[in-house]
Amino acid sequence: MAQRYVRLQKVLGKLCYGLLQLDRKVQILDAPPWLSGQPTDEVLESHEYYLLAPCAPSKIVAVGRNYAQHAAELGNEVPKQPLLFLKPPTTVIAPDATIYYPPQSARVDYEGELALVIGDRCVDCTPEQAQTKIWGYTIANDVTARDLQKTDGQWTRAKGFDTFCPLGPWIVRELSPEARLQTFLNDALKPAQSATLSTMVFTPPMLVSYISQVMTLLPGDVVLTGTPEGVGALQVGDRVRIEIEGIGSLENTVASRPLP
Repeated sequence: MAQRYVRLQKVLGKLCYGLLQLDRKVQILDAPPWLSGQPTDEVLESHEYYLLAPCAPSKIVAVGRNYAQHAAELGNEVPKQPLLFLKPPTTVIAPDATIYYPPQSARVDYEGELALVIGDRCVDCTPEQAQTKIWGYTIANDVTARDLQKTDGQWTRAKGFDTFCPLGPWIVRELSPEARLQTFLNDALKPAQSATLSTMVFTPPMLVSYISQVMTLLPGDVVLTGTPEGVGALQVGDRVRIEIEGIGSLENTVASRPLP
């Protein structure tokens, strides 16, 4: 099994990075792994930590309509160039954390995606250079208030609510382009979404290169690579699980947004 890099909070409160073992013990690193963090002698038992999102990005750059069939299901053409938008870092939540359904929306959708974690400063990179800047891979859910996306004319509000970017559960360094992404809702045995990563319109190195011509990507930043067809509505009480072969699964529940 590939090494699984995690970010966690100790029961006593300190945040740190580590390597997850098969028995759920974690060997602590002395720095984020993309900043040359090295294993220490400290090992935590499973009851001594809480798993967090595997990185804390300064920004999340997302890509719309990067699977042709998803563009078609929403009645859109495939973009000739990557269609970029931003999600604020405050959208990020951990595996098993709660997605809050905002009162402003009547239609909130799941969108299972492959997420890229940037390992080195990236600006004006070629696709070949960009490949070396991708430190690893994890899973994301680009939760979207679909009705607000349609009415607003731009996507900031629809994509930017707190809790609208579940991320995790860990990062792996290598991933097959033929790995399959699947999204499951509640106890359904049939996936709502199912596609191989190779069916993306723009490949991960092409996306990172394109983004780097616009803005500098920093270590720990995240790029969401788009969602395949099969997006659908979430309801309060739902559980949504996204699986990618070679990584694992990311599961979150949906609840009404608490009153202030």
